[in-house]
Order: sequence, then C-alpha cells, then structure tokens
Amino acid sequence: MPDYRERLWPTPWIYLISLLLIPSSILVLAPVSVPAGVATGLLLYLAVAGSLTLTAPVIEVADGRLRAGRAEVPLTLVGEPVPAIGDAARVERGTGLDARAFLVIRGWIRDVVRVPIEDAADPAPYWLVSTRHPNELAAAIRRGSRRPEVGEERA
Repeated sequence: MPDYRERLWPTPWIYLISLLLIPSSILVLAPVSVPAGVATGLLLYLAVAGSLTLTAPVIEVADGRLRAGRAEVPLTLVGEPVPAIGDAARVERGTGLDARAFLVIRGWIRDVVRVPIEDAADPAPYWLVSTRHPNELAAAIRRGSRRPEVGEERA
C-alpha cells in the first residue's frame, strides 16, 4: 500500500469550459449543417474531456520510490522536500524555476512540492510536482527517505 497517492485530476471548471466547444462548433458549421456542428462539438468535447482524464498523472510514494507521472526516483536519492503554497508556489513555477528541473505540474493545481535530487548523474537538480496536499506529500517523502540510524531498523 502506498504511503501517499494522488491523481492530478482536472478541476470541474476545466470540463465546464470545455463545453464551449459545442456551441463554437455549431456556430462554425451552422452555414453548412447544424447537426454536423452539434456532432462535431460533442466529439471534440468528448475527445478533450477524455484526454484530460486519461492523461492525469499519478503522484505516489511507495516501496522506497517517488513516482510522478511516468518517472520515478528512489527515495535514497532525494533531499529534503519543500512544500510551496500560494505565492511561494507561483514563484517556484515561474521566476524561481530552474530550466533543468523535472516538472510534473498542472495549471489547475496551485500548490507544488520541490524535491531535490541528490544523484550526480541526474541532470535535473530537482523535481517540481503539483499536488493538492503539499504538506502530506512532503511528509510521505520524508518518511520514505529517512535513513535508519546506526543500530536502528527501518520500519
């Protein structure tokens, strides 16, 4: 069982805004055929909603690994995670962003966690991961990456 698992689903307003594809298609295709406009609009909406749903990445901490989308890293190779909330998250995603960072961010999720990578062979200095629960994700990474003291066994 994972220590932490979250799927970065789009927010409902994304699906509502996507509904505007239907009247837009009707407006564009009305001179040719209104039923074709309705059908095209419905197909476009289903394609957009389906792709947003099917491509929503999973963030998971389990089995000594951090998984973000299709990428994963052993927790033994990560540093101290730093949750960023509100304005701090905006800076992390914007002016404070290192171009070499590995990103799994979604625009509809405000908060992020910055996870330093302590592997000299990895070109990414850190991972920046969107999450709706930054403190819980950071805590799960800390728990999973905690190295046992001498004489202490790992739980």
